[in-house]
Formats: sequence, structure tokens, C-alpha cells
Amino acid sequence: MEVVQVLHMNKGEGETSYAKNSVVQKKIISIETSIIKEAVQKCLEKNFPDSMGIADLGCSTGPNSLMVISDVIDTIYATSNQKEIPLPEIRISLNDLPGNDFNSIFISLPEFYNQLKKEKNIGQEGCFISGVAGSFYGRLFPKKSLHFVHSSSSLHWLSQVPRVLDSNILKPLNKGKIYISKSSPRSVLDAYLSQFKRDFTLFLKSRSEEMVVDGHMVLSFIGRVSADPASGESCMQWELLAQALMSMALEGIIEEEKIDSFNAPSYAPSAQEVRSVVEEEGSFTINCLEAIEIEWDGGQQAVKTIRAVAESMLEVHFGKEIMDELFKRYAELVGDYISKTRAKFFYLVISLTKKG
Repeated sequence: MEVVQVLHMNKGEGETSYAKNSVVQKKIISIETSIIKEAVQKCLEKNFPDSMGIADLGCSTGPNSLMVISDVIDTIYATSNQKEIPLPEIRISLNDLPGNDFNSIFISLPEFYNQLKKEKNIGQEGCFISGVAGSFYGRLFPKKSLHFVHSSSSLHWLSQVPRVLDSNILKPLNKGKIYISKSSPRSVLDAYLSQFKRDFTLFLKSRSEEMVVDGHMVLSFIGRVSADPASGESCMQWELLAQALMSMALEGIIEEEKIDSFNAPSYAPSAQEVRSVVEEEGSFTINCLEAIEIEWDGGQQAVKTIRAVAESMLEVHFGKEIMDELFKRYAELVGDYISKTRAKFFYLVISLTKKG
């Protein structure tokens, strides 16, 4: 599966769209606000640039897309007033994969600019917003052009399914599952971890070339506190989805082989795994690394969130015609699980500074 081609949040404003089902992601951004504010302020402590480069990686679409940017601009504006220094030219790059619904973001920009002008007297000549389509697992920007980088709810997505899983179609390693589970062999767990390490290392290396010395970066993504990658806190949403698919296979609605050949291109790392990659890559200093517990939002809302995020990949592999039935069954399983368990997952939030 070519992740770059098939991964995107559900587009538009419909009932299953990401725009209407990204409450959890909004909650994470709200929690990050103080960390983002502190990071931006530190960017401006040693050097108040005439032109400041900012990138939001994995910006997606919907109301959250400009939320972080608003917070960053607010902090720059307040800091410039406090220091009685002219506001720098602000260059903002919104990045996501080519399939992202950039159009809905661009349509909302005139209103965003009007608000900036009204509240802060910042016109389009002082704030330049552009879209950058491409994978952040590689270079996206010129060298030393960025002062602050942010990414939320994105880095748990891998650049690809681990190769060993894709190359064992005739004898699937993770039979009946679509992600790491309690029944997965050790080779599956190792493959996912290795892919995460490769991807995150490349992400850090790419950003280190694009950022100025003492530039700051704040990242948040799904992770775990358990040392066990098969723990429910990081796997249950995929485990229940596999169960829904298998129930359809038992009734002959889909082929079981289809399930065996699908593996989610996602990984929820532990804090220690993240720390280890950062330290080994060597370009950044860790300012803070926190785990935030998030409870699943009610049965139906949790299902809508997962559908908005994962449906594009599932549709390509299993066919559009089964999606409503799949998520109907998934909703029943999620409802049953939540009735018996305090369902939760974890986000990791890390703040980094580019070394000299």
C-alpha cells in the first residue's frame, strides 16, 4: 500500500468528515498550547528575526488547521509588543500529504486574514500562508529557513507498512489482524518498531537541516506508557476493527485473505523509544517529553473519529461498498468494550530545540 497516495482524512463537511469528527485532535492542540507558547517565546529570546519561518506538519483540514497558527501568531504579536520590537514578517507553511483537502483551508483564509487585520492590524503583507504538499519523511523546505515547527496527531502514521509484512502475502505473519495484537508474533512487533525508528530518524534529520540553530519544535502523536507494544492502550482501536472485519469474513461478505494482507501503517511508540531515537539522531535537545491520557469520547463519537481518519485506506483495500456495514459492526464492538472498560489512549508531547 502506497501510504502517500491513500492516506488522508475524510474530506468535506459531511457527517463522516474529519472536519466534523476531530474533537480529540482539537483537545490535544488545546493541551499543547502552553508548551507551544513557551517554545515560540524561546525562539524569540536570543534572536528576534526580521522574517520568521513557521511550519505545521500534518495540518490536515477542518477547524483545527489554523488553530495552532493562531496561537503562534498571538505569541509572536504579544512578544513583539512586550519587547517593543517591530513585528517580524511571518511565513507560515501548512503541510500534509497530496491527498489532503487543502482547498477547504484556502477557502477559510480570507476570513482568517480579516480577523488578523481586525485584532492585530496584521495584513497579508505581514503574514504569508502557503500550502506544501508532500511527506514530512524527507526534506520539504530550504536549509535554515524555519524557526518553529509543529506537528500534532500525525507522527504515529508511518511512511509505509513495514516491508516484511507486505512481502509475506502468501504466508501472512499477522493472520486475522491489521495491527499489533496480543497474538502477533515477535517479528511483527519488531518490524513495526524498526519502521518507526527509520521514519522518525529521517523526520528529525530532515527538520534539522531546515531549522535554524536554537529553533524549536513541538510534536504530539499517539503513543503509550506501557513497555508492551501490544497493550490495549495503543492497539484496541485496531483490534476491534479487525474483529469487525473478521465477522464480515465469516459471513462471506469479504475474503479473509483481504484482512491478512492489510496492515495499518501506524505505530504508537513508548516515551523511551521516542527519547532513544532523538538522542541517537543527535540534532535536537529534549526540553520536555510528557504522556497525556485521553479517554475515548463515547462509543459513537469514537467510531466517527476512527472512520474519519482511517476510512480512506480501508476503502482502497476493501471497497467503498462495505464501509457503512463495517463501521456499524465496529460501533457495536466499541460500545460493548466501553461499557466494560475505561477506554483510554495516550498522546506523547515532546518539545525540542535545534542544537548549534
